[in-house]
Amino acid sequence: MPSALPDGEPMPETGALPASALAGAGDRPLGFYLHVPYCATRCGYCDFNTYTATELRGSGGVLASRDNYADTLADEVRLARKVLGDDPRPVRTVFVGGGTPTLLGAGDLVRMLGTIRDEFGLADDAEITTEANPESVDPAYLAALREGGFNRISFGMQSAKQHVLKVLDRNHTPGRPEACVAEAHAAGFDHVNLDLIYGTPGETDDDWRASLAAAVGAGPDHISAYALIVEEGTQLARRIRRGEVPMTDDDEHADRYLIADEVLAAAGFGWYEVSNWATSEAARCLHNELYWRGADWWGAGPGAHSHMGGVRWWNVKHPGAYAAALAEGRSPGAGRELLTDEDRRVERILLELRLAEGVPLSLLAPAGLAAASRAVDDGLLSPAPHAEGHAVLTLRGRLLADAVVRDLVD
Repeated sequence: MPSALPDGEPMPETGALPASALAGAGDRPLGFYLHVPYCATRCGYCDFNTYTATELRGSGGVLASRDNYADTLADEVRLARKVLGDDPRPVRTVFVGGGTPTLLGAGDLVRMLGTIRDEFGLADDAEITTEANPESVDPAYLAALREGGFNRISFGMQSAKQHVLKVLDRNHTPGRPEACVAEAHAAGFDHVNLDLIYGTPGETDDDWRASLAAAVGAGPDHISAYALIVEEGTQLARRIRRGEVPMTDDDEHADRYLIADEVLAAAGFGWYEVSNWATSEAARCLHNELYWRGADWWGAGPGAHSHMGGVRWWNVKHPGAYAAALAEGRSPGAGRELLTDEDRRVERILLELRLAEGVPLSLLAPAGLAAASRAVDDGLLSPAPHAEGHAVLTLRGRLLADAVVRDLVD
């Protein structure tokens, strides 16, 4: 979750939403994102809304403490129940992200989930995910999560090569993420993901192939692979600017992506979103699909974003300010925006084009339809789906997805 918040209109202190936000809600799934903003150390590439103990010391007092964070976040879940009123939908997905959620005790994460279960109920087949750093869990911790209702876990592996992890300031040792997958399976987790990053300064093609081989060999049913984005203001950006490490160029990123798709496809992983591969439809991340398909989710925690029926809002960033608002009975919302029909049409194109199913051509304006035809001729969109009314990226199109979507929108 990026640290910068957008502009928007003020959020009512009660958190109340316009009636339009829940119109037709019964036809849309409901998810919860729970943000845990704590990290043991700050990774050099990270621009997320996270805080180390040193960064919080003296700036939030007891309100910003992770010791009582589960209770604070539960207060926002109860606020969500009040705001959504008699919305009858059980929660379809819960995703606990960060930060490092597993810096909290397993009991804290289970209690947070329990509040959602008590206030809203969970669908019988609900997907319940937490992110985890490999060094912050052990078999007993994973067993406690599984017993408490979590059935999916996502480990931040990033790379199998020590020198790459060092550039990223990751503090787990090579081999630990693979061991975590085995421990998660032993604990009874249904689905396990490994996150990888490619394009780190100093990484070679062979390094990347080694990371992919290690990830596949660990036996997860889902792998996410993201190109490293060097955000301004991060330690890594400063190191590149000083010439301490080289910047990876777009051609190298493209080469790594092609390697990933080749290796993962050969291992039985199919892409279903530009940066995500799964061994089956059941292994896909349903929570992320809520985002990509414009469904409803409530984001609880500092800086978390939410969306309900065309209304998007976001919370204050700092854990101290977040906890203070809830302690005073106020919404922690910092601002919101009401999306127009045109906003929602454009967002559907932006997000759904990244999916293997593509985006309906019926969403495109005349200029976008013409651009789609040109993209087919240029090998960026698949001709057969296009003939049936869908824009679906080819492999080459996935490499240039941002440019393709700009053309379709413009």
